[in-house]
Amino acid sequence: MKKWIALCAAFLLCFTCVKTGAPVVQAKEKVTLKVYNWGEYISDGSDDSLDVIKEFEKRFPDIKVSYTTYATNEELYAKLRSGSANYDVIIPSDYMISRMIEEDMLEKLDFNNIPNFEAISEEFKNPAYDPTNEYSIPYTWGTVGIIYNTTMVEEEVDSWDILWDPEYTNQILMFNNSRDAFGIAEKLLGYSQNTTDIEELNAVAEKLKEQKIVLQAYVMDEIFDKMSSGEAAIAPYYAGDFLIMQEDNPDLAFAVPKEGTNLFIDAMVIPKGCEHKEEAERFINFLLEPDIGLANIEFIGYSTPLDTVKEQLGEDVLNDGISYPSEEVIANSESFVNLPTDVNRYIDELWVDIRASGSSSVWELVFLIVVIIGLGGALIVYLRRRNR
Repeated sequence: MKKWIALCAAFLLCFTCVKTGAPVVQAKEKVTLKVYNWGEYISDGSDDSLDVIKEFEKRFPDIKVSYTTYATNEELYAKLRSGSANYDVIIPSDYMISRMIEEDMLEKLDFNNIPNFEAISEEFKNPAYDPTNEYSIPYTWGTVGIIYNTTMVEEEVDSWDILWDPEYTNQILMFNNSRDAFGIAEKLLGYSQNTTDIEELNAVAEKLKEQKIVLQAYVMDEIFDKMSSGEAAIAPYYAGDFLIMQEDNPDLAFAVPKEGTNLFIDAMVIPKGCEHKEEAERFINFLLEPDIGLANIEFIGYSTPLDTVKEQLGEDVLNDGISYPSEEVIANSESFVNLPTDVNRYIDELWVDIRASGSSSVWELVFLIVVIIGLGGALIVYLRRRNR
């Protein structure tokens, strides 16, 4: 009887709406917002931290977030350029944003939907990679340095040349992306990290080839496990990530080389042709909220461009010289810029050649020599028996 009464009531309600012209309200379907970000680059709820994605979905129940990660700017660019995937929010680095703007790969932002932009420090507005500030909003910034294990490296670390030191053969890690790897070798050789000189680029490529004999591996996110566990002794990486690794392994230390380093900014942008632009802008604005910005910075260890977040940080963080380096370090740093297309293509070709050349491990070389000697010995035995 209850079911019949409910059915009749529903029928009468629909009939009344049709007769009176009243709208029939339907449940709004959730929008799926696709976010593509670096690995280990958002507060995810582990270690009692705030789960930023879940918090966003809680505050905006009409939006579900599909969150995936990438390891390098070049990986991100290749995926977007191929058209194999479509995202609503991505967070590339400065030089890659410049390249995407130049190639018409980004949407202009509607700042009416991003009022929290006002909290961005003036020094991060109208940056060189987006001079009109129409396409991007800073997420974090930082520097690159050398992470080393003090129980395995006793000498003073103050130069990039330690990454070529044969004393640490098979204990050295290296960036697995061309721009960062080239940037390190460029600084070591005294070149600009934005050089377009072909002779200098060739010299850099040769320098990186020389390094392969001492390397254990090329890495990106794999560095966390390798350095935290003591599986490797030395690696170049981002200052913010060092702070996270040091929590797991207090023996780790960080140094900015005397030759200078890269100062980078990662920023939030919306790819051209995204499906949910307004929701994407809502998500970007959410990440600029003081509590959300603080949760992210405390979790990932990078530096904040938000005045509202910086105000909440303690003096120990602001004066640690790592998250917020000295004026001297910043003055000796250089930001990547987008290079001409032909230069980018040439660097990519050199990088493929570097990775394909030689051996990435001395043990692989030793193994190869042993195999050759073994085969040679077997051949000699075979020939002697055949002669008999």
